[in-house]
Amino acid sequence: MLKWMAAGAGILVVLALLAAYAALMFGLVPANADAQPSALEHWAARTSLNATVDRDATTKPNPLLLDDANLNAGIKSYATNCMVCHGASDGKPSNIAHGLYQHAPQLGDRGVEREPEGETYWKVQHGIRLTGMPSFGAALTDKQIWQVVMFLKHMDALPPGPDAKWKKQPSQAQVDNRIHP
Repeated sequence: MLKWMAAGAGILVVLALLAAYAALMFGLVPANADAQPSALEHWAARTSLNATVDRDATTKPNPLLLDDANLNAGIKSYATNCMVCHGASDGKPSNIAHGLYQHAPQLGDRGVEREPEGETYWKVQHGIRLTGMPSFGAALTDKQIWQVVMFLKHMDALPPGPDAKWKKQPSQAQVDNRIHP
């Protein structure tokens, strides 16, 4: 009896794998960026990301001194590398951000102040697979990544100098409107 149950379970697993393969081969799983992800796809991506970050992200605090110079450098790096996808202080997404799949969080509108710094550092350094989030580990120095992390962690309570610099950054939506009125 137990042998038949095991054989039946094995056959069900093989049939499920064949059905999944057929769905992929016949294009039944959307690959287009403007399609809604299935609940399974959303769950798998989120679960994998959370498990990887929990395992690999540092728990050490930001090693840089919290001062205007580091915050201003973080704002500059963010404006150069991140703002086109993650937004400026006005919270309006750019044309690029509108077309991304998965949509990039608009950090200018709702930041990551509550996220552990090590988690933000990991995401900037390594990127997030199968999203538009690239790895900046080869493009930015450790110090530059920590400066961006510092800015993101404190963007809701910046000192006057960095706050003025942040609010002066033109959003990509403003730039898009200047180019295509």
